[in-house]
Amino acid sequence: MRIDLSGKTALVTGSSQGIGLAIAEGLAAAGARVVLTGRDAGRLDEAAARVRTAGPGTEPVTVAADITSDEGTARLVAAVPDADILINNLGVFGARPALEISDDEWRRYFETNVLTAVRLTRHYLPGMTGRGWGRVQYIASDSAVSIPVEMIHYGMTKTALLAVGRGFAKAAAGTGVTVNSVIAGPTHTGGVEDFIRQLVPAGLPWDEAQRTFMREHRPQSLLQRLIEPEEIAAMVVYLSSPQASATTGGAVRVDGGYVDAILP
Repeated sequence: MRIDLSGKTALVTGSSQGIGLAIAEGLAAAGARVVLTGRDAGRLDEAAARVRTAGPGTEPVTVAADITSDEGTARLVAAVPDADILINNLGVFGARPALEISDDEWRRYFETNVLTAVRLTRHYLPGMTGRGWGRVQYIASDSAVSIPVEMIHYGMTKTALLAVGRGFAKAAAGTGVTVNSVIAGPTHTGGVEDFIRQLVPAGLPWDEAQRTFMREHRPQSLLQRLIEPEEIAAMVVYLSSPQASATTGGAVRVDGGYVDAILP
């Protein structure tokens, strides 16, 4: 399948590393003009170098801003007023006993993982519908439908994203714009490595630590390994393409068979 996104501007939040960077690289390889966002200008510059390598001839735009704040969001939309593809990837996660999650932490998770995506959709979706073409995606998680006991606040936000995606798909009905959520399974990123280290015995070599985590904490995975960010990106690039024009309002799984259900 040849995916051509030439002439399209793709904004990927939280794209200085991990899944967001892999998505940006995949979109650039398909010819899109990619906008990278994050708080650390140095990391964004490093990410931009990787995106240039992935998509020769493309020149990424970087916007250093904390989009969890009104000021940071305003800075981003001033720098990039319009986008054809919006990938809401920004998110935070971490383990915490359920009864020890404070009100402030509940709010921080919701505001970071959900409201940032809502604000950006509210800004960019009208332009897409007005032009008659666009793609909006929310990077959700298996935790949206299989709430992990060690981070129910995170799972709650990912469940909310499924609702947000379905709702905005209805708002965009009949316009040529598709809106979907991507249910990502346990994925190999630096942050996940740190998270796994919190849950397995100290001092284990990484391969053994990963196997222990999957066996003890994610035994329902059919893949029986962590997913690589590029595997998530492949689905996102497809959903961003003209070939995915009939897929909207969905929760599409790239979860390694983690969710034990035929439908999400």
